[in-house]
Amino acid sequence: MKIVRFLFVGMFFGIVLVKSEAVSWYRIIEMFKFQAFHMYGIIGSAVILGVVALWVLKKSRVRNAEGQLIHINPKDRGFVKYLLGGTLFGLGWALGGACPGPMYILLGTGVFSMLIVIASALLGTFVYGILRNKLPH
Repeated sequence: MKIVRFLFVGMFFGIVLVKSEAVSWYRIIEMFKFQAFHMYGIIGSAVILGVVALWVLKKSRVRNAEGQLIHINPKDRGFVKYLLGGTLFGLGWALGGACPGPMYILLGTGVFSMLIVIASALLGTFVYGILRNKLPH
């Protein structure tokens, strides 16, 4: 029964992304060419909402489904790894035309070329899993 709730939340999230044009290839290209504010507004509002939600979680001492206090571990300090990871993520996003969540939404809307992007993302994840112990973390 729990999976049904997640399915509906995912469907709602997909509908919102499609209706807001956040999964539109043209909107994504506009963003990477710095031609429009649309995507920056969506991403910026998501970041602000995330900051506020984390602040509320920390202040209200919310508990998870098992009754344990939610604890958020602090991020490691370091600039280079986040810069490199963000650059790789951005390049993949720009080349594929979608980040990981919207890839499946675009496939659901009938953009079957996303199968190539999804297969490439899965292959990249597999290669990372193989090389993970050899990479600096």
